[in-house]
Amino acid sequence: MYSYIYGKIESVESSHIVVDNNGIGYLVYVPNPYAFKEGEMTKVYVYQHIREDEMSFFGFKTLGEKELFLQLINVKGLGPRMALPILAMGSIGGIVDAINRENLLYLKKFPKIGDKLAKQIVLDLKGKIQTSETVVVNETDEVYEALIALGYKDKG
Repeated sequence: MYSYIYGKIESVESSHIVVDNNGIGYLVYVPNPYAFKEGEMTKVYVYQHIREDEMSFFGFKTLGEKELFLQLINVKGLGPRMALPILAMGSIGGIVDAINRENLLYLKKFPKIGDKLAKQIVLDLKGKIQTSETVVVNETDEVYEALIALGYKDKG
């Protein structure tokens, strides 16, 4: 099992990045590929998903994102491909808060998450979610990151 891959970001696509580590290019599905910059040396926290017909890497900018992802994919009916958009569209603090407050409306805004699955997420994870990151919701940072993800340039 891999914990992370440290390497150069070779390409950034709409659903994944390619990380070059010692001449091997790893295709890694990430929630927000545009959080990574081509040519930058970085550490990508990864989860290796193995099925009989597929082997995939799912990557994260922070350890807290990876930890939340691992807890989400343990929910019955929620696989890695469904968990990734949750992290892409929501903040760690917002997701954890919604689960702990049983905010089903917030959870149902994510793709392919209906009433039944939102209730299952709350049932399985309420009061149990732990990440290594301190959950601090800073709206300015979230807006800034969203604009960068949409392709706006930082003129600062």
